[in-house]
Amino acid sequence: MKTLKKILGVVWIVLGPAAMVFMAWQAYDKISKAEAGVAQTNTALQWGIILLIFIPIAIGLVIFGRYALAGEYDELPD
Repeated sequence: MKTLKKILGVVWIVLGPAAMVFMAWQAYDKISKAEAGVAQTNTALQWGIILLIFIPIAIGLVIFGRYALAGEYDELPD
């Protein structure tokens, strides 16, 4: 079980930045495909809010993965 936790720690560490890159790429794609003017502004605002909410989640994944990789979850309290 300890090995599985360490492997999943690496997965979380990789998943955080990968998800951020994917979200930024999607935001750029959707904003550039929106019609110029109000539609593009609204799309940019929506994606800005989505990214601002998701950034702390991605950072949390990396922190959680680091703790799992370091073995902090090997001995859980009863």
